[in-house]
Amino acid sequence: MRQFRLLPASLALGLALIASTVAQPLRALTLLRDPDIEYALGQLAAPILQAAGLNPGRTSVLVIDDRTLNAFVVDRDTIFIHSGLLLKMDTPQMLQSVLAHEAAHIANGHLVRRPQNMRNARTAAGIGLALAAAAAASGNGAAAAGIAAGSQGTAARVFFAHTRAEESSADSASVRYMVRAGRDPSGAVAVMDIFRGQEALSVARQDPYARTHPMSADRVRVLKRQTAAYEGKTPPSNADLYWFARAKGKLSAFQRSPKWTIDRAGESGFADVGQMRAAIAWHRQSNLQNAIAAIDSAIAARPSDPFYHELRGQILMENRQFAAATNAYAAAVKLAPDHPLVLGSYGRALVAGGQYAQALQVLEKARARDGRDARVIRDLAVAYAKSGQNGMASLVTAERYAMTGRLEDAKIHATRASGLLPNGSGGWQRAQDVLFAAQSARR
Repeated sequence: MRQFRLLPASLALGLALIASTVAQPLRALTLLRDPDIEYALGQLAAPILQAAGLNPGRTSVLVIDDRTLNAFVVDRDTIFIHSGLLLKMDTPQMLQSVLAHEAAHIANGHLVRRPQNMRNARTAAGIGLALAAAAAASGNGAAAAGIAAGSQGTAARVFFAHTRAEESSADSASVRYMVRAGRDPSGAVAVMDIFRGQEALSVARQDPYARTHPMSADRVRVLKRQTAAYEGKTPPSNADLYWFARAKGKLSAFQRSPKWTIDRAGESGFADVGQMRAAIAWHRQSNLQNAIAAIDSAIAARPSDPFYHELRGQILMENRQFAAATNAYAAAVKLAPDHPLVLGSYGRALVAGGQYAQALQVLEKARARDGRDARVIRDLAVAYAKSGQNGMASLVTAERYAMTGRLEDAKIHATRASGLLPNGSGGWQRAQDVLFAAQSARR
């Protein structure tokens, strides 16, 4: 199959499999895209990934908006973690142990069997769920919401389930990675304690992590023995504590009630994180004055932090203060000129302010750095349409629909783009890619 230039190769296959799957009742998943949370998770993951022989610049950690507890991988490029599991973690070592375990599945070659599973139509929904979720990130105001990708639960469980042998292998490797990275591996035992007794429950009542990562008393005993010699000898660094508080604090501020957040805003021990959390809570209560005052306090503490400026822009943008939001996002871009999510936010503000030519430059740069953000592509379509470039507007709309598995809609817009763009041009060729994928999926 030819690959969408917008998408990784495996995603093109995943989209075709989605289209070929027999219709089933679907459960929507949402991939959260937030530059602050993703950066914090990247800081926590980097030493672990390096210890596993993986490239931190290539393997990212993304959050799925789901209160159940799970983490999984589908390829070498992304570790997915449910928001429920992130909020359940009490220490950075616990989170890093989960990341180390998933990194071990990548490094130990446990994904090699997945291509065979992808050829089975009954597992197509499972792979489509993860890949489409990863590709369809769209980042809205509530810590960035996304485009939904559905999957039948049974198919997903079959696809993502690891064997007990794989789990034991990943446990041992993850302990080595944690030690090699200078982190206390006993956080893995604390994670296991969360799932104590899960196997005694019916499948319907188990957390997804327990279903996809089979456990046993022997496995837990071995893991305790492997980590006992290191327990308590390597306390978390101040940096790990900070970025853990930052990621968990921002996520909880968007997902918990504003009152709960305000009452606990300072519990992390980092003043700027407390101000950031308070800003989100006041914003969610539509108190713009208090929200701006709180985020400005956080910025005063860390003036070179692009993500606090980005959050300031979000607060202003969602209060329709477009000019002020554009200035805040511009400050964030100055500090993080190549960050795709920050660029996407800036481009969105430029579109809202009618600065379409500049928005096109910024949004194209954002998409070139992260082709998974469907909201950037939606904003690109608006900017092209407002600039009178209807062929390009149809093209990027077709690509956005293709990303989210809506291949029939993608075909309609790709056909329109083919008729509007010069025959043989780069845009025309991209439209042919979408048409080819839609036709292959139908077959």
